[in-house]
Amino acid sequence: MKKMERHLKNNCEQCNNYVYDEDYECYTCQMDLDEDEMAGFLAGTFWNCPYYRPGDEYLIVRKQM
Repeated sequence: MKKMERHLKNNCEQCNNYVYDEDYECYTCQMDLDEDEMAGFLAGTFWNCPYYRPGDEYLIVRKQM
C-alpha cells in the first residue's frame, strides 16, 4: 500500500476520536495514546492507528438499508 493511500485511510481529521477540545482550543485525539503513538500523532506519521473509527455519519444508515 502506498504511503498516500495509508494516509487517506487513517486520516485523523475523518476519525470520530478526533474532537475539538475547548480547553486547548484545537482538535485533539481523545484516545489515550502511549508516548510512541503520541509522538507519531504529533509528527503526522501515525499510520494504521488501532483507534481509527471513520467519521462517516451515513455508515450506520447504509447498514440499515
